[in-house]
Amino acid sequence: MIRKRIVQLVGLAVILGAASLSSSTVPLPQLGDPLPNLSASELTRFTAGLAVFSRDFTPEDGLGPHFNNTSCAQCHEAPVVGGTGENEGDVDIERHATAGDQPSCNELAASGGPVFRQQTTGPALLPIPADFTVNVGIRSTPALFGFGLVEAIPEASILSNVGRRGGRAAVLADGRIGRFGRKATDADLVTFVTGAFDKEQGVIVPDELSSADRDLTVDFIRFLAPPPPPEYHPIGQAVFLSIGCAECHTPKFVTRSTLSPALNGRAVYLFSDLLLHDLGPGLADLCKGVAGRAEFRTEPLMGLRTRSRFLHDGRALTIESAIAQHGGQAEDVTAAFFALSNLQRAALMRFLKGL
Repeated sequence: MIRKRIVQLVGLAVILGAASLSSSTVPLPQLGDPLPNLSASELTRFTAGLAVFSRDFTPEDGLGPHFNNTSCAQCHEAPVVGGTGENEGDVDIERHATAGDQPSCNELAASGGPVFRQQTTGPALLPIPADFTVNVGIRSTPALFGFGLVEAIPEASILSNVGRRGGRAAVLADGRIGRFGRKATDADLVTFVTGAFDKEQGVIVPDELSSADRDLTVDFIRFLAPPPPPEYHPIGQAVFLSIGCAECHTPKFVTRSTLSPALNGRAVYLFSDLLLHDLGPGLADLCKGVAGRAEFRTEPLMGLRTRSRFLHDGRALTIESAIAQHGGQAEDVTAAFFALSNLQRAALMRFLKGL
């Protein structure tokens, strides 16, 4: 049955655009490059933002008193600035902790949470509270490529997938939809970047970093080009569709933005619906934002080819291991994956490793 379904879906895989992706003669931006067609002023802001993103802060500049690293680029460094962390030791891994679960999630702000920093400029590090209701989670550093396009995906497009495989939008207190962060805690890049300066470096905007420099950092991330589009593997994509992966890992969105023509009307091959899904007790760690302990925003697979560790905490060393650990609303997809023939599974892996 799976083989027959795959044959039927090969044509659909081509229709989704895989064939056209590899046939373009237009040079594609590489990792770390700016989006194409930026204006001169946008390119200037991209370059200036890269300088702030790469700035090493000191205690005199506002670093600390508790922090995870001294600059954004110290964690977002692989394979180029703006990428993932290299996970050497623990320096590129965050420790998070919250207590309880929804609807009364306690993010332990009074105790230093939910991000418990790993370095200090002098004062003793705040420990994760020793309480049996506290849940601890590890977070690996995400790549930031294409984040401006993610910000430009219309909310209506995200909402159109609500309910598929039980997915729900992370509707925040202000009514907007969270789309950034493993628990979909932030709706836009300004909020995301402001929080990162605070939680990762202890640098407070605007007291210790000007809003102008924060905005330059936002524009560096906003104008970072996405990874090159997926490689052409129609059989593997057909397998991806047939076993239900695409019901959460939505292959493509089209952006709409008034901020810049370079962000408007762009196809973004995200492979995520940006919704929260319950992935079962095996992956559950902590509540955060509006997400429960077992809920995670669907991880974008865009740029999967650049990663060496997988899942929100980097626990999986292979893509196969990451798939095997999906439970909850994805457990039947996991079962379908293990029902594939060796040839079908190999085709799927070729497709995924080309994203």
